[in-house]
Order: sequence, then structure tokens, then C-alpha cells
Amino acid sequence: MNRAAEVNSNASSVSPLDDLYRLVASEFDQVNALIPNQLTSDVAMVEEIGQYIVESGGKRLRPMLVLLSSQALGFKGDSHISLAAIIEFLHTATLLHDDVVDSSALRRGRATANDKWGNAPSVLVGDFLYSRAFQLMVELADLDVMAVLAAATNTIAEGEVMQLANIGNCEMSEAYYREVIRCKTALLFEAAAHTGALLATSQSDDSQAVEALRCFGKHFGLAYQLIDDWLDYAGDSKLMGKNVGDDLAEGKLTLPLIRALKSASAGEQQFIREAIHDRSCDRIEHIYAIVRGCGALDYTRQAAVDEGNHAIAQLDVLPTNAYVEAMRVLTQYSLSRLS
Repeated sequence: MNRAAEVNSNASSVSPLDDLYRLVASEFDQVNALIPNQLTSDVAMVEEIGQYIVESGGKRLRPMLVLLSSQALGFKGDSHISLAAIIEFLHTATLLHDDVVDSSALRRGRATANDKWGNAPSVLVGDFLYSRAFQLMVELADLDVMAVLAAATNTIAEGEVMQLANIGNCEMSEAYYREVIRCKTALLFEAAAHTGALLATSQSDDSQAVEALRCFGKHFGLAYQLIDDWLDYAGDSKLMGKNVGDDLAEGKLTLPLIRALKSASAGEQQFIREAIHDRSCDRIEHIYAIVRGCGALDYTRQAAVDEGNHAIAQLDVLPTNAYVEAMRVLTQYSLSRLS
């Protein structure tokens, strides 16, 4: 089994995703060959932790968006392979840092790196992945791409701090929360689609297509996070690979709780505030009931659908080809997690 097929098998048995991975199978295999090649280090622990986290599964949707967006605009060359690896390294570095900040012990059904090796090695290997990504950017030698990725990396870090600064903040507005997830989660999807388009249009001039793909990535990323928010209160912990309600136990407010704090009864709002203050899952079943009963779960679901539809709408200005259609299918597949 080649690596693209292996990742695909791990990611999903659903045929729409199978077709997507087959569409870029050759490029995906090249990305997956480049990643371990660039993880070599004279420091054994760096290589060990890096390989562990990179090989821990996942759909690798962000590298996928690089491949699809560049090919959608007819890119000729192989620099999109390096760009896809760069995006995956940036994402992996954020995962390592996130898990330390959140004191997470489980991701995708496996022990986190910080649980296995400790916080300090995880943070430092995350730094190694960031620096290796920037080394690859220099080799790519595209200043427009580097500018987008440098800005994105900086803003993602700001998003992490924004989230951390609002732990337990029951007064956080929906608008502020949307800005947090735009910075923290959506921006790397946006950067993946945007830079893939920039690579392609360095050979032509189509600013409208570049902007459409940038906006596609942003709205896709927002939908992706809102779907996760919804699943945290509607999903199965075994399927999610983490305990449902983790965010509540960590004092994090996601959209279902933010909405419930606005639309539930006064008594129910007070109950939620106390649960957030106590950082406990002991009352999680009651919280579930409140979130569902006041319409906050349905509200979150609709917000995710709206973002997904915004993403799909961006594709209408692009050429008609298999890669554009693949992005449409990918978005629809993501939204199907809400069923």
C-alpha cells in the first residue's frame, strides 16, 4: 500500500475522500516522502518525537488544500510539494504546543507527545518544526508565499494567546470567539489554499482566483472548527479520539456554550457559569441538556453549515476542473459530519 493510500485508509473509508486522495495520489506520496526526509536531525529525540507526531494519523487536509488549490489553477512544477510539507510542519508544530498548553493526554486516539516525553521536549520539538518549515520556505524562494506564511504563523500564535487569555471568561462574545478561531484554526487552512494559488499565479495573473481560494480556505477552516465545536456536545468520544466535554473541563468556551449563555434561562446560565468556574465534567450531562434545549447546538450547527456554504460559493469563480470539484466535495464531506 502506498503512503497516500495508507493515509487515506486511516482517514476514512468514505468513497468521496477516497476519490480526492486518488486525484492527487502521486503528489501526496511525494509530500509524504519529503516529510520524514526533512525530519532528520543529529538529536535523536527531535527525530523521534517529530516522526511520532507526524505519523500519528489525520487526514492531512491542509497539505491537501495546497495540492488542490495549486492544481486547480493549472500549476506546473514541483514546488507545491515542498509547500504542502511546510504547511504540515507548521500544523504539527501547533499541535505539539497546543497539547502542552491544554495538558492534553490524548489526540487521535493516541498518547500525545507531551504525555510520552514531557512538556519541555514537546515544546522544543515544536520549535524545531517551525524552524525547519522556515528553512524550506527559504529554499522555495517565493517572497509572496513567505509573506503569507510568516504573517499566518504570527497570527496563529496570537490566536493561541487570545484563547488562553479568555479561559473561563463567560462574557466572551460570539464575535470575539469567531476571531479567535479565525486566527487559531482557520488561518492555516486559508494560508494553504492562498499560497497554493499564489504558486500557480506566479506563472500567470489571476488575482480574482487567488482571492477566491484564500476566502475558500478561510471559510472552510471556520466551518471545520465550528463542526468540531458541535461534535464536542453532539459527538461520540470514541469517534472523536478525546473525551467529549474536554473544553468545558479546561474552562474553554466554544460557540455552543457562548450561545447558551445568551439564550438559556437565567437559572441555566448560572448553572453553566458555575460549571465553567469549577472546571469539572461532573455536570456535563446537565450542560448537554441545556445546550440542546435552548437551541445552542442547532445554532452552532447552522453556523458551521453557513461557513461551509460560503466556502463552496467561492469556487464558482474558478475554472471548471476536477481539482475545484474536489474542494467542493471535501467541503460537503466535512459538513456531512454534522449529520
